[in-house]
Amino acid sequence: MRRRLDDLEQYAVEVILEKRHGFRATLLRTVLRVLSFVYLSIVQFRLYLYRKRILKERQLGCLVISIGNLTVGGTGKTPVVEKFARALQKGGRRVAILSRGYKSVDRRQEKNWWKRLLAPGLEVPPRVVSDGKSVLLDSAMSGDEPYMLASNLTGVAVVVDKDRVKSGLHALKKLDVDTLLLDDGLQYLHLKHRLDIVLIDRQAPFGNEHLLPRGTLREPPRNLRRASYIFITKCNGEPNHDLIQRIRRYNRTAEIIECTHKPLYLKHVYKDERLPLDCLKGLYIGSLCGIAAPESFEEGLRNLGAKIELSRHFADHHRYVEKELNLFLQRCVRRDVSAVITTEKDAVRFPIINPLEVPIYYLRVEIEILNGQETWEQCVQRICTPPAMIRPEAFFQ
Repeated sequence: MRRRLDDLEQYAVEVILEKRHGFRATLLRTVLRVLSFVYLSIVQFRLYLYRKRILKERQLGCLVISIGNLTVGGTGKTPVVEKFARALQKGGRRVAILSRGYKSVDRRQEKNWWKRLLAPGLEVPPRVVSDGKSVLLDSAMSGDEPYMLASNLTGVAVVVDKDRVKSGLHALKKLDVDTLLLDDGLQYLHLKHRLDIVLIDRQAPFGNEHLLPRGTLREPPRNLRRASYIFITKCNGEPNHDLIQRIRRYNRTAEIIECTHKPLYLKHVYKDERLPLDCLKGLYIGSLCGIAAPESFEEGLRNLGAKIELSRHFADHHRYVEKELNLFLQRCVRRDVSAVITTEKDAVRFPIINPLEVPIYYLRVEIEILNGQETWEQCVQRICTPPAMIRPEAFFQ
């Protein structure tokens, strides 16, 4: 069943990105285009209700920073969240990351269905992936991105729940934090944001320029005006004048920071082993990933000198099973590849398999600021400075 759903999701993505052709795909795109107009109306009407305070935002009495994007996936958001969490923690903030835990499974609700039936109003507490001291849940119950953040960040709490107000209150009361980072929070309007950090992928700034469900845009580009800071991700050192000029059509005041995903090293998925990036030069590898932008990942591997002999793409957030992983490894053995390279986000979704005929490594990356280092430092200082030492209105400029 899960495989069929993944195949259906992959087919829908290929239709949306016009990788599928023929009468059926064309008809489906036409239907989706009509639905996009309905979706646009709903999105803008919802924003209007919050703007006119017909729907009211909740304020939790602490600093709330949203990190999100206009498109569905693919902007490299998780490393940016990690960079912010580290910087704020270093600046003296006690940070909790709030995530909805996309495609995670709450096993507590499966076990307590009888209690929920008898007491329908019973509130289930949020899932604490990390209390800042240790990781408490696995990747299936956490979601791959929250689990990855919890594993890489010491001293930062990670809490998962669709209701970010509930998870925020829990973090404030139980985990002794004073700053909340909303992972993928641009569209979560029920909780008041002090700052909106918006990411734009240099390679596909506004997706395929169509709104959901015809395209990958969650909101029209003009809604970029809500951004306090804009991060252009996946830069390669070349000027971004045309993109910045377009951004300025929608937002004339937000600070713009250009950054890239800098590869650090290769880490064995199942062993405590690290390899330098130089090992990839001239190496014949298999590439395996289930992310929104697999082409970007593979381009990065080629730039490091790897020769991709085999590649396999799955739907974003795909949870691997032993059989399909072993099948790919067997293909790699037949093609005499030296290693399989995947992403860190994929690695947390791998099952434990044994024996391994081909080693599997993930590429560890971090965000590096290419242009706007001073702006980045000012942003962090702006957040970390105690409220009593700055003008309150400065947050809304």
